Amino acid sequence: MPRSPVEDLRIDALSSPDRLLQSYGKAGGFSARALTTASDILAGMWRDPGATIFLSFPADIIATGTRGLIRDLVASGLVDAVITTCGTLDHDLARSTKNYYQGDWLLDDRELARKHVYRLGNLVIPQANYGGIIESEMRKILDRLWRQGARAVSTRDLVWAIGEHLGPKKGKGSICRAAFERKVPVFVPGITDGAVGSQMWLYWQDHRGLSIDLFADEQALSDLVFTAKKSHAIMLGGGISKHHTIWWNQFRGGLDSAVYMTTAVEWDGSLSGARLREAVSWGKIRPNAREVTVEGDVTSLFPLLVAGTLERLGGVTKARARG
Repeated sequence: MPRSPVEDLRIDALSSPDRLLQSYGKAGGFSARALTTASDILAGMWRDPGATIFLSFPADIIATGTRGLIRDLVASGLVDAVITTCGTLDHDLARSTKNYYQGDWLLDDRELARKHVYRLGNLVIPQANYGGIIESEMRKILDRLWRQGARAVSTRDLVWAIGEHLGPKKGKGSICRAAFERKVPVFVPGITDGAVGSQMWLYWQDHRGLSIDLFADEQALSDLVFTAKKSHAIMLGGGISKHHTIWWNQFRGGLDSAVYMTTAVEWDGSLSGARLREAVSWGKIRPNAREVTVEGDVTSLFPLLVAGTLERLGGVTKARARG
Protein backbone atom coordinates (compact mmCIF):
# COMPACT_ATOMS: atom_id res chain seq x y z
CA MET A 1 0.00 0.00 0.00
CA PRO A 2 1.50 3.39 -1.03
CA ARG A 3 2.27 5.65 1.89
CA SER A 4 3.67 8.74 0.20
CA PRO A 5 2.28 11.87 1.85
CA VAL A 6 -0.08 14.15 -0.05
CA GLU A 7 1.73 17.36 -0.99
CA ASP A 8 0.01 20.66 -1.66
CA LEU A 9 0.21 22.30 -5.04
CA ARG A 10 2.27 25.50 -5.02
CA ILE A 11 1.61 28.56 -7.10
CA ASP A 12 5.23 28.69 -8.31
CA ALA A 13 4.72 25.36 -10.11
CA LEU A 14 1.90 26.71 -12.25
CA SER A 15 4.17 28.55 -14.69
CA SER A 16 5.83 25.34 -15.88
CA PRO A 17 3.72 22.61 -17.54
CA ASP A 18 6.26 19.93 -16.59
CA ARG A 19 6.51 21.04 -12.95
CA LEU A 20 2.72 21.16 -12.74
CA LEU A 21 2.40 17.63 -14.13
CA GLN A 22 5.01 16.35 -11.69
CA SER A 23 3.23 18.15 -8.84
CA TYR A 24 -0.01 16.41 -9.79
CA GLY A 25 1.64 13.09 -9.02
CA LYS A 26 2.37 14.19 -5.46
CA ALA A 27 -0.80 16.14 -4.79
CA GLY A 28 -3.13 13.14 -4.82
CA GLY A 29 -5.63 14.73 -7.19
CA PHE A 30 -8.16 12.24 -8.45
CA SER A 31 -7.67 12.33 -12.23
CA ALA A 32 -4.62 14.57 -11.98
CA ARG A 33 -2.29 11.78 -10.79
CA ALA A 34 -3.02 9.85 -13.97
CA LEU A 35 -1.66 12.78 -16.00
CA THR A 36 1.70 12.46 -14.25
CA THR A 37 1.81 8.77 -15.16
CA ALA A 38 0.73 9.60 -18.71
CA SER A 39 3.58 12.08 -19.06
CA ASP A 40 6.09 9.47 -17.86
CA ILE A 41 4.75 6.96 -20.39
CA LEU A 42 4.65 9.50 -23.23
CA ALA A 43 8.23 10.54 -22.53
CA GLY A 44 9.22 6.88 -22.70
CA MET A 45 7.52 6.52 -26.08
CA TRP A 46 9.35 9.48 -27.56
CA ARG A 47 12.67 8.34 -26.12
CA ASP A 48 12.30 4.82 -27.54
CA PRO A 49 14.51 4.57 -30.66
CA GLY A 50 13.01 2.73 -33.59
CA ALA A 51 9.58 2.51 -31.97
CA THR A 52 6.31 2.93 -33.88
CA ILE A 53 3.84 5.34 -32.28
CA PHE A 54 0.15 5.24 -33.18
CA LEU A 55 -2.18 8.19 -32.56
CA SER A 56 -5.93 7.64 -32.63
CA PHE A 57 -8.80 10.06 -32.10
CA PRO A 58 -12.40 10.75 -33.20
CA ALA A 59 -13.43 13.68 -35.37
CA ASP A 60 -15.06 16.03 -32.88
CA ILE A 61 -11.81 17.39 -31.46
CA ILE A 62 -10.74 18.47 -34.98
CA ALA A 63 -13.55 21.03 -34.92
CA THR A 64 -11.66 22.66 -32.02
CA GLY A 65 -8.23 24.22 -31.74
CA THR A 66 -6.89 20.79 -30.79
CA ARG A 67 -6.66 20.27 -34.56
CA GLY A 68 -3.53 22.45 -34.55
CA LEU A 69 -1.85 20.32 -31.89
CA ILE A 70 -2.61 17.11 -33.80
CA ARG A 71 -1.30 18.71 -36.98
CA ASP A 72 1.95 19.70 -35.26
CA LEU A 73 2.48 16.21 -33.82
CA VAL A 74 2.18 14.78 -37.33
CA ALA A 75 4.35 17.48 -38.94
CA SER A 76 7.06 17.11 -36.27
CA GLY A 77 7.38 13.35 -36.65
CA LEU A 78 6.19 12.69 -33.11
CA VAL A 79 3.74 10.05 -34.34
CA ASP A 80 4.20 7.42 -37.06
CA ALA A 81 0.62 6.54 -37.93
CA VAL A 82 -2.84 8.00 -37.35
CA ILE A 83 -6.15 6.15 -37.08
CA THR A 84 -9.25 8.31 -37.06
CA THR A 85 -12.81 8.75 -38.33
CA CYS A 86 -14.19 10.24 -41.53
CA GLY A 87 -15.30 13.41 -39.77
CA THR A 88 -11.66 14.30 -39.21
CA LEU A 89 -11.28 14.67 -42.98
CA ASP A 90 -14.55 16.60 -43.14
CA HIS A 91 -13.51 19.15 -40.52
CA ASP A 92 -9.92 19.39 -41.73
CA LEU A 93 -11.01 20.06 -45.31
CA ALA A 94 -13.77 22.51 -44.36
CA ARG A 95 -11.60 24.46 -41.89
CA SER A 96 -8.85 24.79 -44.50
CA THR A 97 -11.28 27.01 -46.42
CA LYS A 98 -13.72 28.56 -43.94
CA ASN A 99 -13.98 29.29 -40.22
CA TYR A 100 -15.83 27.56 -37.41
CA TYR A 101 -16.97 29.78 -34.55
CA GLN A 102 -17.34 29.89 -30.77
CA GLY A 103 -20.86 29.08 -29.62
CA ASP A 104 -22.55 27.88 -26.45
CA TRP A 105 -24.04 24.65 -25.14
CA LEU A 106 -27.36 26.39 -24.48
CA LEU A 107 -28.02 27.98 -27.86
CA ASP A 108 -31.50 27.40 -29.27
CA ASP A 109 -31.04 24.56 -31.77
CA ARG A 110 -34.37 25.25 -33.48
CA GLU A 111 -33.29 28.83 -34.07
CA LEU A 112 -29.89 27.68 -35.32
CA ALA A 113 -31.60 25.34 -37.78
CA ARG A 114 -33.70 28.23 -39.10
CA LYS A 115 -30.51 30.23 -39.59
CA HIS A 116 -28.75 27.31 -41.32
CA VAL A 117 -26.16 26.90 -38.59
CA TYR A 118 -24.94 23.60 -37.15
CA ARG A 119 -24.04 23.25 -33.46
CA LEU A 120 -21.22 20.93 -32.40
CA GLY A 121 -21.15 21.10 -28.61
CA ASN A 122 -20.31 24.70 -27.82
CA LEU A 123 -19.09 25.47 -31.34
CA VAL A 124 -21.18 26.64 -34.29
CA ILE A 125 -20.62 25.98 -37.99
CA PRO A 126 -22.50 27.89 -40.71
CA GLN A 127 -23.85 25.31 -43.14
CA ALA A 128 -22.20 27.24 -45.98
CA ASN A 129 -18.83 26.61 -44.30
CA TYR A 130 -19.22 22.85 -44.30
CA GLY A 131 -21.16 20.64 -46.72
CA GLY A 132 -20.89 22.67 -49.91
CA ILE A 133 -17.16 23.14 -49.44
CA ILE A 134 -16.55 19.45 -48.91
CA GLU A 135 -18.66 18.59 -51.95
CA SER A 136 -16.82 21.05 -54.19
CA GLU A 137 -13.33 20.18 -52.98
CA MET A 138 -13.89 16.43 -53.05
CA ARG A 139 -15.17 16.59 -56.61
CA LYS A 140 -11.92 18.25 -57.66
CA ILE A 141 -9.83 15.72 -55.74
CA LEU A 142 -11.70 12.71 -57.11
CA ASP A 143 -11.63 14.08 -60.66
CA ARG A 144 -7.86 14.43 -60.39
CA LEU A 145 -7.45 10.90 -59.04
CA TRP A 146 -9.70 9.52 -61.79
CA ARG A 147 -7.74 11.29 -64.54
CA GLN A 148 -4.53 9.89 -63.07
CA GLY A 149 -5.94 6.39 -63.45
CA ALA A 150 -6.72 5.71 -59.80
CA ARG A 151 -9.53 3.18 -59.44
CA ALA A 152 -9.00 1.48 -56.07
CA VAL A 153 -8.11 4.16 -53.50
CA SER A 154 -7.03 3.38 -49.94
CA THR A 155 -7.95 5.86 -47.22
CA ARG A 156 -4.25 6.46 -46.64
CA ASP A 157 -3.83 7.55 -50.24
CA LEU A 158 -7.06 9.55 -50.13
CA VAL A 159 -5.79 11.57 -47.14
CA TRP A 160 -2.52 12.28 -48.93
CA ALA A 161 -4.48 13.29 -52.06
CA ILE A 162 -6.49 15.76 -49.97
CA GLY A 163 -3.26 17.14 -48.50
CA GLU A 164 -1.67 17.46 -51.92
CA HIS A 165 -4.77 19.21 -53.27
CA LEU A 166 -4.79 21.77 -50.46
CA GLY A 167 -1.23 22.84 -51.20
CA PRO A 168 1.18 24.53 -48.78
CA LYS A 169 -0.79 27.78 -48.44
CA LYS A 170 -4.36 26.56 -48.06
CA GLY A 171 -3.19 23.51 -46.14
CA LYS A 172 -1.01 25.41 -43.69
CA GLY A 173 -3.04 24.24 -40.69
CA SER A 174 -4.22 20.98 -42.19
CA ILE A 175 -3.62 17.52 -40.73
CA CYS A 176 -4.03 16.03 -44.21
CA ARG A 177 -1.40 18.37 -45.61
CA ALA A 178 1.04 17.60 -42.78
CA ALA A 179 0.49 13.87 -43.34
CA PHE A 180 1.12 14.27 -47.07
CA GLU A 181 4.32 16.26 -46.56
CA ARG A 182 5.66 13.98 -43.82
CA LYS A 183 4.29 10.80 -45.46
CA VAL A 184 2.60 9.77 -42.23
CA PRO A 185 -0.14 7.23 -43.02
CA VAL A 186 -3.64 8.17 -41.87
CA PHE A 187 -6.17 5.32 -41.78
CA VAL A 188 -9.94 5.82 -41.73
CA PRO A 189 -11.59 2.41 -41.25
CA GLY A 190 -15.08 3.96 -41.16
CA ILE A 191 -14.58 6.10 -44.26
CA THR A 192 -18.23 6.08 -45.41
CA ASP A 193 -19.46 7.50 -42.09
CA GLY A 194 -19.01 11.15 -42.97
CA ALA A 195 -19.23 13.81 -45.66
CA VAL A 196 -16.00 12.86 -47.45
CA GLY A 197 -17.13 9.24 -47.67
CA SER A 198 -20.57 10.28 -48.85
CA GLN A 199 -19.00 12.35 -51.61
CA MET A 200 -17.02 9.32 -52.72
CA TRP A 201 -20.28 7.36 -52.90
CA LEU A 202 -21.90 10.13 -54.94
CA TYR A 203 -18.93 10.22 -57.30
CA TRP A 204 -19.24 6.46 -57.68
CA GLN A 205 -22.71 6.90 -59.16
CA ASP A 206 -21.10 8.15 -62.37
CA HIS A 207 -17.73 6.41 -61.98
CA ARG A 208 -18.55 2.80 -61.16
CA GLY A 209 -14.93 1.80 -61.65
CA LEU A 210 -13.95 3.64 -58.46
CA SER A 211 -13.66 1.72 -55.20
CA ILE A 212 -12.33 2.24 -51.68
CA ASP A 213 -9.54 -0.25 -51.04
CA LEU A 214 -9.79 -0.92 -47.31
CA PHE A 215 -7.72 -4.08 -47.69
CA ALA A 216 -4.78 -1.95 -48.84
CA ASP A 217 -5.13 0.01 -45.59
CA GLU A 218 -5.23 -3.18 -43.56
CA GLN A 219 -2.14 -4.50 -45.32
CA ALA A 220 -0.28 -1.26 -44.58
CA LEU A 221 -1.36 -1.48 -40.94
CA SER A 222 -0.22 -5.09 -40.82
CA ASP A 223 3.17 -4.11 -42.20
CA LEU A 224 3.52 -1.34 -39.60
CA VAL A 225 2.59 -3.63 -36.73
CA PHE A 226 4.73 -6.61 -37.70
CA THR A 227 7.84 -4.57 -38.50
CA ALA A 228 7.66 -2.48 -35.31
CA LYS A 229 10.49 -3.08 -32.85
CA LYS A 230 8.23 -1.58 -30.20
CA SER A 231 4.66 -0.37 -30.60
CA HIS A 232 3.12 2.44 -28.56
CA ALA A 233 -0.23 4.23 -28.74
CA ILE A 234 -1.72 7.56 -27.77
CA MET A 235 -5.49 7.12 -27.89
CA LEU A 236 -7.76 10.14 -27.50
CA GLY A 237 -11.37 9.08 -27.12
CA GLY A 238 -12.77 5.70 -28.05
CA GLY A 239 -14.86 4.15 -30.78
CA ILE A 240 -13.53 2.65 -33.98
CA SER A 241 -10.29 4.67 -33.87
CA LYS A 242 -9.26 3.27 -30.51
CA HIS A 243 -10.38 -0.25 -31.31
CA HIS A 244 -8.62 -0.41 -34.68
CA THR A 245 -5.40 0.61 -32.93
CA ILE A 246 -5.53 -2.04 -30.23
CA TRP A 247 -7.07 -4.65 -32.56
CA TRP A 248 -4.14 -4.63 -34.97
CA ASN A 249 -1.57 -4.56 -32.21
CA GLN A 250 -2.93 -7.75 -30.65
CA PHE A 251 -1.44 -9.66 -33.59
CA ARG A 252 2.06 -8.79 -32.39
CA GLY A 253 1.28 -9.68 -28.80
CA GLY A 254 -0.07 -6.27 -27.79
CA LEU A 255 1.09 -2.69 -27.36
CA ASP A 256 4.28 -2.07 -25.40
CA SER A 257 2.82 1.06 -23.82
CA ALA A 258 -0.33 3.15 -24.13
CA VAL A 259 -1.98 6.35 -22.94
CA TYR A 260 -5.77 6.61 -23.21
CA MET A 261 -7.94 9.68 -22.54
CA THR A 262 -11.69 9.30 -22.26
CA THR A 263 -14.83 10.80 -20.77
CA ALA A 264 -16.77 7.54 -21.26
CA VAL A 265 -17.91 5.45 -18.31
CA GLU A 266 -16.74 1.89 -17.71
CA TRP A 267 -19.93 0.41 -16.31
CA ASP A 268 -21.86 0.30 -19.62
CA GLY A 269 -19.44 -2.25 -21.10
CA SER A 270 -18.57 -0.05 -24.09
CA LEU A 271 -15.21 -0.07 -25.84
CA SER A 272 -14.96 3.68 -25.30
CA GLY A 273 -15.47 3.25 -21.57
CA ALA A 274 -13.19 0.22 -21.24
CA ARG A 275 -10.02 1.04 -19.33
CA LEU A 276 -6.77 -0.17 -20.80
CA ARG A 277 -6.39 -2.87 -18.19
CA GLU A 278 -9.30 -4.68 -19.89
CA ALA A 279 -7.36 -4.80 -23.17
CA VAL A 280 -4.67 -6.88 -21.45
CA SER A 281 -7.10 -9.82 -21.18
CA TRP A 282 -7.62 -9.65 -24.96
CA GLY A 283 -3.92 -9.56 -25.75
CA LYS A 284 -4.20 -6.06 -27.16
CA ILE A 285 -1.84 -4.64 -24.55
CA ARG A 286 1.07 -6.66 -23.18
CA PRO A 287 0.75 -7.74 -19.54
CA ASN A 288 3.99 -5.92 -18.67
CA ALA A 289 3.15 -2.79 -20.69
CA ARG A 290 3.09 0.63 -19.09
CA GLU A 291 -0.44 1.95 -19.55
CA VAL A 292 -2.75 4.53 -18.05
CA THR A 293 -6.30 5.74 -18.60
CA VAL A 294 -6.83 9.44 -17.99
CA GLU A 295 -10.42 10.47 -17.33
CA GLY A 296 -11.21 13.89 -18.71
CA ASP A 297 -11.70 16.16 -21.70
CA VAL A 298 -9.04 15.74 -24.36
CA THR A 299 -9.24 19.38 -25.44
CA SER A 300 -8.29 20.47 -21.91
CA LEU A 301 -5.85 17.79 -20.79
CA PHE A 302 -3.98 16.68 -23.90
CA PRO A 303 -2.35 20.09 -24.62
CA LEU A 304 -1.10 20.18 -21.00
CA LEU A 305 0.21 16.62 -21.30
CA VAL A 306 2.09 17.36 -24.53
CA ALA A 307 3.44 20.69 -23.30
CA GLY A 308 4.73 19.28 -20.04
CA THR A 309 6.30 16.20 -21.62
CA LEU A 310 8.02 18.18 -24.35
CA GLU A 311 9.34 20.64 -21.77
CA ARG A 312 10.84 17.76 -19.82
CA LEU A 313 12.47 16.33 -22.95
CA GLY A 314 13.89 19.66 -24.08
CA GLY A 315 11.45 20.53 -26.85
CA VAL A 316 10.21 19.00 -30.09
CA THR A 317 13.58 18.59 -31.78
CA LYS A 318 15.08 16.75 -28.81
CA ALA A 319 11.99 14.72 -27.94
CA ARG A 320 12.46 12.39 -30.84
CA ALA A 321 15.75 13.08 -32.56
CA ARG A 322 15.22 10.33 -35.09
CA GLY A 323 12.05 12.10 -36.38
